[in-house]
Amino acid sequence: MTLSPARVPGAGTSGVRRLTATLYGYAFLDDFVLLYPVYALLFSDTGLSIWQISSLFALWSVTGILLEVPSGAWADAVSRRLLLWLGPLLTAAGFALWVIVPSYWAFALGFVLWGVRGALGSGALEALVYDELDRLGAADRYARVIGRAQAVGMVAVMAAMGLAGPVLDLGGYQAVGAASVLGCVLTSVVATRLPEHRPAAAGEGDRVSTLTTLRTGIAEVRRDRSVRGALLLVPAVGAVWGALDEYTPLLVRDTGVAEQTVPYLLLVIWVGPTLGSLLTGVGERMSTAGLGVVLAGSAFALAVGALMGTPAGIGLVAVAFGGFQLVNVLVDARLQDRIAGERRATLTSVASMGTEMATVAVFAAYALIGASHAHGVAFAVFAVPYLVTAIVLVRRDA
Repeated sequence: MTLSPARVPGAGTSGVRRLTATLYGYAFLDDFVLLYPVYALLFSDTGLSIWQISSLFALWSVTGILLEVPSGAWADAVSRRLLLWLGPLLTAAGFALWVIVPSYWAFALGFVLWGVRGALGSGALEALVYDELDRLGAADRYARVIGRAQAVGMVAVMAAMGLAGPVLDLGGYQAVGAASVLGCVLTSVVATRLPEHRPAAAGEGDRVSTLTTLRTGIAEVRRDRSVRGALLLVPAVGAVWGALDEYTPLLVRDTGVAEQTVPYLLLVIWVGPTLGSLLTGVGERMSTAGLGVVLAGSAFALAVGALMGTPAGIGLVAVAFGGFQLVNVLVDARLQDRIAGERRATLTSVASMGTEMATVAVFAAYALIGASHAHGVAFAVFAVPYLVTAIVLVRRDA
């Protein structure tokens, strides 16, 4: 018995339109969180030390790593849409705690809830979108659709950056927190409108189905070399630049610009991956060697731009991030093409867990490099893994 949805040839255009419109609304609201650009300030103003703030980030990552794969198996065993509307409500509860009773333990609980929310959504969203497109005979549009959704999310982040300051001035952290909670609730409401036509998993209850799905998904990774290769490529592309993004304010500040100019240059950086997401329709016909060339060019732009130590160099970093994002979406699409539908969320979550683990490793390595070198040097060093990946891709396609 297959859990993949049966194709509905006649429902293509209207069904795809409904799916994408709902997805784009979900993506915007999910990232339109005014707390994003100011929560570190909230922690500092509450009196937390750098060590305490770092421990919160670590707790956030560890929560996601521990729950990533089990939540993906749960999504395959029950309902992906269920996890997508449940998750934002958990984040809303965490954000409310932050501004109502700001303290280390409230922040810690909020990050645990946020980590659970991330695990619930990771894998489930990609699986739902791919299977729904496949049901409508439009699976070949997945890269374009998911790329545009991620671009919409990045626009939402930039909009939140622009609004956070005025709202903070008007009503303090309470106003920013209230707006963030409202955004999470609206995200949950929109998620309930996502279409899902996948039959429920067979088995003796959710617990048995989840364990069975997890076992069969891991077995597929071991058995199918193409799935294993596609799965490993996702963290190889996404982990490094995703971690470096957290240090971009420090890189920008090292260019010597005024503090009030830093947010504007950060917006420039975000334009890069936004455009990269929008270019996935053009890039989806790219060969494996072509992906390697894009990675190599992006790695070169990252190294040169970071070492320049000027605002113009930040523009090159934006170009690099755009290339990484483009390849990131395309390798995710290739992974989806290789996975059987009934294990899609499980294996996508395995890839996400790999990305999270690699990201933590990058954080640790950056701390070692950044302790004795400028941020520009650290960024340039992390261009090297992309060059290695690019060589592997080009040789594989030779």
